[in-house]
Amino acid sequence: MDHLHQRLVTVFGGSGFVGTQVVQTLARRGYRVRVAVRRPDLAGHLKPLGAVGQIQPIQANVRNMASIQRAVAGADFVINLVGIGYEGGKQRFGVVHVEGAAAVARAAKAAGATSLVHMSALGADAQSESNYASSKGAGEAAVMEAFPQAIIMRPSIVFGRGDGFFNLMGTLARWLPVMPLIGGQSNFQPAYVGDVAEAFVLAAESKVKTGRTYELGGPEVLTHKALLELVLRETLRTRPLFAMPTWMANIVAFKFSLLPFPPLLTADQIKLLAHDNKVSDEARSQKRTFAAFGIAPTSMETILPSYMWRFRRNGQFDRPEERQNSLAE
Repeated sequence: MDHLHQRLVTVFGGSGFVGTQVVQTLARRGYRVRVAVRRPDLAGHLKPLGAVGQIQPIQANVRNMASIQRAVAGADFVINLVGIGYEGGKQRFGVVHVEGAAAVARAAKAAGATSLVHMSALGADAQSESNYASSKGAGEAAVMEAFPQAIIMRPSIVFGRGDGFFNLMGTLARWLPVMPLIGGQSNFQPAYVGDVAEAFVLAAESKVKTGRTYELGGPEVLTHKALLELVLRETLRTRPLFAMPTWMANIVAFKFSLLPFPPLLTADQIKLLAHDNKVSDEARSQKRTFAAFGIAPTSMETILPSYMWRFRRNGQFDRPEERQNSLAE
């Protein structure tokens, strides 16, 4: 940490699943980290990831330009991880993914930041029928217009302890008699959160070509059906897969939207599940993948057993080999 207290990195949305890993990676490299979040009082878990005073959560909202400008003041690098999976209240896709992203890019440029790394998502496309994907695509264009040398990162589903996908599927496997399957033949390429965080930091350090878009996917491409089967194997659960028709899924999503808590499924997510979510052939041929960062992506089988045991009937006391032996008998 020989350069501790010299270079400053501002991370917007740094208290979430991916953000926590990015902040920890930056701290290990000795950077001072300013974490810009809406609720600094809920970001206290970040401070122990670095030395005393190295990580400082501050209040900022991508809907408020003055708070953005305060957050980027004096920053060498800016990383924007802010995103929402569903709309609610003032948190709208266009406001957060397009207007907010553009505001961060403009403020970073005006503040003299030498690099900007923006988190998008695989499948981002301004012409997509999904409001989420179309807003992500429009956000990319807005960021590049304001900060032409920005780096756009498009990760697939990100997995790791505390992720939103496999933990949700594990919970469903524990509580439901069947596993609902929507868009079962769509392909996904989950990426490990540690690899994604490493790539973001290397991008901030301009270790790859700037003004480009990078697609981050893991070593395995599996269908949605295969991912659910993997969840069942890891949780040692036996559940039939129920191929849910789109019309039925939309009814379920509508009912979720009426409940007073975050929905498990939205109509927009149903549209996303119908399309592949994997690294494009073009990105692979141009080496705009983990390969550009010199990262060999980590497989799911290496990481999933370290936390999916929580969804087994007897937790860590259930062993996969014991289950296999009992089935053989």
